[in-house]
Amino acid sequence: MSRAFADISFTASVKAAQSLYGSRDANRGFELVEEKRDHLLKQDMEFIAARDSFYQATISQNGWPYVQHRGGPAGFLKILDAKTIGYADFSGNAQYLSVGNLFADDKISLILMDYANRRRLKIWGRARIVHESEDPRLIARLEMSSYRARVERAVVITVEAIEWNCPQHITPRFTDKEVQAMLASLLTENRQLEEQLKQQPAPVKLSRLGHGPLELVITGVRQLSPRIRAYELRDPAGKDLPVVTAGAHLRVPVLLADGQAGSRQYSISSAAGKPDVYEIAVLAEPEGRGGSMAVHSLYELGMHLHCDLPRNDFELHAHAAPAILIAGGIGITAIKPMAEGLQAQGRPYALHYAGRQLQAMAYRKELQEQLGASLHLYAADQDQRLDIRQIMVAASKDSLIYVCGPASMIAAVLSSAAALGIDKQRIRYERFAAQKSADDEEIRVELVRSKKVIMVRADQSVLQAVRAHGVAADAECETGNCGTCAVKLLGGQAQHRDAVLTEAEQKNRICICVSRAQAGELVLDL
Repeated sequence: MSRAFADISFTASVKAAQSLYGSRDANRGFELVEEKRDHLLKQDMEFIAARDSFYQATISQNGWPYVQHRGGPAGFLKILDAKTIGYADFSGNAQYLSVGNLFADDKISLILMDYANRRRLKIWGRARIVHESEDPRLIARLEMSSYRARVERAVVITVEAIEWNCPQHITPRFTDKEVQAMLASLLTENRQLEEQLKQQPAPVKLSRLGHGPLELVITGVRQLSPRIRAYELRDPAGKDLPVVTAGAHLRVPVLLADGQAGSRQYSISSAAGKPDVYEIAVLAEPEGRGGSMAVHSLYELGMHLHCDLPRNDFELHAHAAPAILIAGGIGITAIKPMAEGLQAQGRPYALHYAGRQLQAMAYRKELQEQLGASLHLYAADQDQRLDIRQIMVAASKDSLIYVCGPASMIAAVLSSAAALGIDKQRIRYERFAAQKSADDEEIRVELVRSKKVIMVRADQSVLQAVRAHGVAADAECETGNCGTCAVKLLGGQAQHRDAVLTEAEQKNRICICVSRAQAGELVLDL
């Protein structure tokens, strides 16, 4: 038994074309399947009932096809049984092209589109025209309560074949109702953030902040999404800023809610090179350490920031090897300048960008315009899943893989690489937060040079505990990316969570901002 649509569509000339262009063997499978698919299943019926339009093709007496768009309330194309569908036909422009074609040839084809979810159903059938005088009960079944115009006739279609088509090249489009549904959760989240901001103390008005060597002034602020805000930073005198490379970050000063001065680092999301502006994008995280909320609350146009000089712990390779770029959420800020630089240089790359909601994915529209087919988007609210393993399977053997995003995404890349036998040196990643585990326990740390033994709580980093006991320790990123906090490991077995130390270095060094003890105790040269 062959698939019904193949019986109808695979004519001798179609098979000849398939042979000519090398797809005959691939399509032969449709002629060998067990399932004929000449009737509607439950999932087909549910799909049809949700549609508010379709495209219909008929054949004229002179052999010309005629394609017509039909629209109405969702479900106006009604299912009469597993082999029969139909719709009410109302008065239109009185040309009767489709109706006239069906009088001569009852063959008909329909294409039903779900643009939002990139799905497409094709139906082949034979149609008959039914007037009210012939079957008033059938006409009544096809009437729509929301549209009370007079039904002139019914078009009843006996299904001969159906086929689901692949989603490739279907551009997502959304109705007003679908857009409102997508925005509903964002608007709710935005209202919650506004309420949280109202409950915080009134922001302190500052004209300058920080003590770093690089003075910058905020010259632009734009809202990229309900929770992500971008800040343009320039030299107060209009001079060019220090040269940066893709992947660089900037440490900026913040004034925390408790009045304590601090700093936070953010990726420079603007183009690399010798710029006159840096742009950073900050995700408001009410449950974070307070830095992002302080930025959203205090940073405003004209404010002067005294920052540290930019540095790069996540640098893009300079040679010709292909790059696979993987970004999750706010991780796009580090990956974006990499993609833009590779695109400008004509170097091979692909960017895979995942987020919870399509409309809230920062820089999405400008990346679509700049990168074209090299950009692949995965939005959870669109049921689009990022398959990390498949991406890595498809990557060429000389490609380098860059990932920036949630800890779960980085872990998935590292585990997939290990399972596929991909050299760890080909994987480069940057975290925005220190890696933590629900299994973390209190550990004992001996500081040899300070002659102290301290206990590090499960919710505390070794670095935080060391400083809390009055011992000075250098640190920069505090997320395991830079290696500034690395100290000699004199005893104990470390649980390494950094992204910077080599396997050889990890034997006798440890990044105390993120790493812990495997067996409850460490001895450090501090």
